[in-house]
Amino acid sequence: MNFLASLLVFPDPLHPALVHFPIVLLLLGAPVAVAAVFRRPRWLAVLAAGLLASGALGAVLAGQTGEDAAERVAETPALETVLEQHEEWAERTEVVAMVAAVLAIVAVALGRWPGFARGVSILAALAALAAAWCVAETGHFGGVLVYKHGAGVSAGWGGTRAD
Repeated sequence: MNFLASLLVFPDPLHPALVHFPIVLLLLGAPVAVAAVFRRPRWLAVLAAGLLASGALGAVLAGQTGEDAAERVAETPALETVLEQHEEWAERTEVVAMVAAVLAIVAVALGRWPGFARGVSILAALAALAAAWCVAETGHFGGVLVYKHGAGVSAGWGGTRAD
């Protein structure tokens, strides 16, 4: 396979490859959104809006690929409970991240009216902090799935290599 063709090959499963983008974007977007409340540079509010909007989009994509990944996992009663918790927190993350993103975008759009913009920025920061909490909970249950129950881990993976 040539280099260009290798760039067009998607990982299988795709969920583990995609999930880290919204994690980083939302966890970084939360403190930037808080900073945008207390600092006036417009670029900070724009950065917060961009991080939160990108994180929300990534959360939606991760959620969709997560549904596909869940169908491949052999469910046991213990695994099913944790999988349900992971899915529920993932759905919360999507919703709260979208709310935070919309509020941050509205705050930027209200730049001509600083009083309104600040109020919406405060709401965006609170929503961003809630999204960060949801990300942490989603990640916790995802970690339990992988590291405690071995969900999605092939038996042949062990980090050894043939020399």
